[in-house]
Amino acid sequence: MKNLIIASTSTVHGSGFLEYLLDELKLLFKDTEEILFIPYARPGGITYDEYTSIANKAFNKIEKSVKGIHEFADANYAINNAKGIFTGGGNTFVLVNQLYKNDVIISLQSAIEDGTPYLGTSAGSNICGLTLNTTNDMPIVYPPSFKTLGFVPFNINPHYLDPDPKSTHMGETRETRIKEFHAFNTQPVIGLREGSWIEIKDNNIRLRGNLDARIFEQNKEPYEVATNNDLDFLK
Repeated sequence: MKNLIIASTSTVHGSGFLEYLLDELKLLFKDTEEILFIPYARPGGITYDEYTSIANKAFNKIEKSVKGIHEFADANYAINNAKGIFTGGGNTFVLVNQLYKNDVIISLQSAIEDGTPYLGTSAGSNICGLTLNTTNDMPIVYPPSFKTLGFVPFNINPHYLDPDPKSTHMGETRETRIKEFHAFNTQPVIGLREGSWIEIKDNNIRLRGNLDARIFEQNKEPYEVATNNDLDFLK
């Protein structure tokens, strides 16, 4: 039975790291006191140890602890024996490249398909879709494949921003970029606004949080789905 929270962000405006999700995380990780943290998305400016420490402080608030995957001699062993997994945000290209480099894609898929509870934020959410092609990140490294974990039958665009009619920015909007994606790709894309998340319980996929989501399908006009509604129709 799959059990995932796929969140747009780790930090909403005015709150601490994971603070807005802590009540949900108590339930997600109710059967374990230690969560395996995957910090691979950070390309620089912060070490894996520092990133793990940030995550650990957040989970300590709900009486959980965190151990980084980099602290294990064998990353596959760490995943196969984890009782809960959290992949944090950063750069999705860096994250996917490291997952392939360490040969843990299949282990992650198997563990989560078998019921290991999983939290992803930002880049850690992006990898739950079919590919990373709708990330907002710069391609600063070139992973062996753009294919990701495929826990949902669509792509995800975390941190989705609506067009601002008052903006003087003359470049492409997020909506324009996703429509460009659909010039070459057929899978749906969900624009996941800040503070919203996708909850997966077994085969049910549901939108959660305070905000609606924007859905993009090839050759269709974008439309809204209200929070607390199922997304199973995108299968």
